[in-house]
Amino acid sequence: MKTLVWFRRDLRVADNPALAEAAKKGEVLPVFVMEEAEQSGETHPLGGASRWWLHHSLDALKKEMPELVLMRGSARHLIPDIAEKAGVDAIYWNRCYEPHAIERDTDIKSALKDEGLEVKSFKASLLFEPWEIETKSGGPYKVYSPFWKAAKELDVGDLVPAPEKIDFVSFDEGEDLGAFGLLPTKPNWAKGWEELWQPGEKGAMSRLDEFLKEGLKDYGSCRNRPDMPNVSRLSPSLHCGDISPRQIWAATQQRIAEDDDLSSDGMKFLSEVAWREFSYHLLYHFPKLPSENWRSTFDAYPWRESEKDLERWQKGMTGYPIVDAGMRELWQTGYMHNRVRMVAASFLVKHLRLHWSHGEEWFRDTLLDADLANNSAGWQWVAGSGADAAPYFRIFNPMTQGEKFDPEGDYIRKWVPELKDLPTRDLFAPFEADEEVLEEAGVKLGETYPEPMVEHAKARQAALDGYEAVKEEGQNAS
Repeated sequence: MKTLVWFRRDLRVADNPALAEAAKKGEVLPVFVMEEAEQSGETHPLGGASRWWLHHSLDALKKEMPELVLMRGSARHLIPDIAEKAGVDAIYWNRCYEPHAIERDTDIKSALKDEGLEVKSFKASLLFEPWEIETKSGGPYKVYSPFWKAAKELDVGDLVPAPEKIDFVSFDEGEDLGAFGLLPTKPNWAKGWEELWQPGEKGAMSRLDEFLKEGLKDYGSCRNRPDMPNVSRLSPSLHCGDISPRQIWAATQQRIAEDDDLSSDGMKFLSEVAWREFSYHLLYHFPKLPSENWRSTFDAYPWRESEKDLERWQKGMTGYPIVDAGMRELWQTGYMHNRVRMVAASFLVKHLRLHWSHGEEWFRDTLLDADLANNSAGWQWVAGSGADAAPYFRIFNPMTQGEKFDPEGDYIRKWVPELKDLPTRDLFAPFEADEEVLEEAGVKLGETYPEPMVEHAKARQAALDGYEAVKEEGQNAS
């Protein structure tokens, strides 16, 4: 039996059920199709940072599996075409859950079955299918805590080992990876990223092993500290499928079994993995999540429009050091610590009152881990328009957030070096420091570092005033 295995967000050999099943049944033709948005029907295309990671992840997989066929174009046309040319009997793939992917895959499955071919899809990028976890009344969960409580009771299943041996179908078509044009060139804004990251299956497993040995202890108490190493940094690997959540789950459970003292930290880490699951749960059941307010009452919120303000936020020039540190870390590394993501996102939608979609688009372009589900759910959560929002309008104070989560100022000093000589007490709000202190530190507000874009108290009040329109809309609707 000959099986075409269509790789997508599963660029690994281990815990890859589609590949394992195909290898067990006979010969395998591994294929990856590079689709641009206009070919796939995607409304939120892959950003520049994710494209950089995809290139290197594919390069790593191609080294492990030189027989991988790389093609560019519409999968709706290419998959049936390759299947016919290669004379395969079956086509297997691991499921994707984005709205455009579900529609595309349904079309392809129907066309292939009409040709008399066997078509099978498998679960590989989630612990649980979005339809597997339901409330007692039978609908989707809209709040994370009960979702996580229900998820903990379910069996995630066993890992699927990498095939011991794969017999490959001979196929002489395909393109070089460079033809995909995934890497930035003019300019190469990702210069040096190879020193920071190791995309691919080996890099992901190495990173997981290192985190479980060095970073899991105290994860529960230190994961919110951007100045400390207690985060896994596995999100880009999960996004591209260099590693599966089931592999992370199994390895973490094993680590907990080896050391009882890590139980609390381990479960807290797994609850964060489950937050990703919850985001996919929301995206599947509410496919307009990336483009429309999940809470429709937020359609009444009086957003501002300002290209100039958006650009200052993007460049990390807001005048609030913790926000600027995060935005600069993002631009320089393709990553931002999660606590700082929340603070920076809150600043955009609450202090500047710019629509969350502007932030979603910027993060999607600049984050290596920009999952459509995570990114959309996260931005809507911060805006207050999403699921699981608190019963009040949350507005982060960027000064107290800095003091609390970067108490020595190490994170700010690293990413906002023009402030590095300020005393820690003045680092979180340099605009409140005495002139002599600023002068001694070589800081000239408005010259070497910007004045704050907005005054926190006034911006907070303006955001709350805007929220009154949302509450009014809710009252009218009820």
